[in-house]
Amino acid sequence: MKKIILFVGAILAVGLLHAQDKAASDAQANNPLANSIALNFQNNYVPKLTNAPYEAYLNTTWIRYAQPFVKGKLLLRVSVPFSTVAVPNVATGIVNTENGLGDMNAFLSYNFVSKPTATMGVGPMVTAPTAAENLLGSGKWQGGVAFVAFIAKSPVFQFGGLATWQASFAGDKNRPSTNFAAIQPFYFWQLGKGTYLRGAPTWVFNFKDDSYSIPLGLGIGQVLKMEKTVFNLFVEPQYTMLHKGTQPQFQVFMGINLQFPN
Repeated sequence: MKKIILFVGAILAVGLLHAQDKAASDAQANNPLANSIALNFQNNYVPKLTNAPYEAYLNTTWIRYAQPFVKGKLLLRVSVPFSTVAVPNVATGIVNTENGLGDMNAFLSYNFVSKPTATMGVGPMVTAPTAAENLLGSGKWQGGVAFVAFIAKSPVFQFGGLATWQASFAGDKNRPSTNFAAIQPFYFWQLGKGTYLRGAPTWVFNFKDDSYSIPLGLGIGQVLKMEKTVFNLFVEPQYTMLHKGTQPQFQVFMGINLQFPN
């Protein structure tokens, strides 16, 4: 009888450890500083803008690639946007659209805290004026700094944020200079079996024209693992609670994030 109890206890312990490892793996699927090569395909659709004609809308598809170096102490992330901007002509009523490549962005993070329960990094960032059309970019070289944190002390709830600041330093002299900050808080509730609730809205503050946008988001995601590749699929509606100027009123953020653990 004693051997049976010990055998059952061992099986339960193995099952508990496996469940804990699975929960930790699901949590790390949302870590922007994870020590893994990552390839993300994300889309932000804005069907409604404030202080803009009814027919105006925006859509941006982001392709993001992240590559860790020096055993995860450094992480390079490159973001390439492809945008559609639709602006109606007030005189004719015709909706004019511009499509194409936007301004590419990259930042290098030095992860000064790199633990399973907490990751923090800071480093420089740069945005290049690669936009195919004026409406799709600033026409300026921009530089700044980024700070990222991801806290995963709980297997159920994880949180963190990305804070960036950029200002223009070169580029088209006929285009206005830029100076803005963005704060992206993120929060994740694990529901089990890879399913989770999420929010990752981006708050934008433009210091040049004193405009801002502060949305809140709540969506759902699913983490799947196929062999060694981690797939993270999500959709997240966002509604702007506070704003000034022409800003997204409502938007849908969705994507597929892939991680390739070492």
